[in-house]
Amino acid sequence: MSTTDRTVLLAGATSASGLAVAAALVDAGARVIATGRSAERLEPLRAAGAHVEVTDATSLDAMTALATRIGAVDAVIPLVGGWRGGGGLAGQTDADFEALLPALQAVRATSRAFDEALRVSDAGRLAIVSSTAVARPLAGGANYAAVKAASEAWTRAVAQGFAKAARDAGEPLRAASVVFRAKALDPEALVPAVLALWDADAADLNDRVLELA
Repeated sequence: MSTTDRTVLLAGATSASGLAVAAALVDAGARVIATGRSAERLEPLRAAGAHVEVTDATSLDAMTALATRIGAVDAVIPLVGGWRGGGGLAGQTDADFEALLPALQAVRATSRAFDEALRVSDAGRLAIVSSTAVARPLAGGANYAAVKAASEAWTRAVAQGFAKAARDAGEPLRAASVVFRAKALDPEALVPAVLALWDADAADLNDRVLELA
């Protein structure tokens, strides 16, 4: 399988990583739909060849409406992120925690809204970007590690749902849900990982945690 003619949703894609992934997917022959809350910040993605949608990736209602509009998709990659922390455990403020929550909210909203579309694709893929902090959380990054750990747990639950749906239908598994872990997000490491999502069968990819170089 390849990325050619795949429809890929990049949710919250206005970061440097989002632009790099979008450009690489377009070059590989994919149809890319990129979302963000700012039309101005989406312009570089439009220039790179992506179809852009001004909408909120953290909202289930917004993502469900988008799913209805665009129809079939082969991959969903929520890229809402950010980091706030420091100050040891005492420095883990409620304000910082609230600022980090949109990353988890985007994983929940996009996976729920596009669950059926990914399951009916012949090679559906959900991929999230997490952090190595989940495996070794530090006091100064406890808020961040907790949100990332919750995002990973949700993504693994999606993987179990994909597997169960295939078993119940008596069909081979075609959809996979995976976690990318990085110490620091580098577009040069993320791009090849995304392009490789169709290099393996769903059964070999589903519920895996893959560390980015």
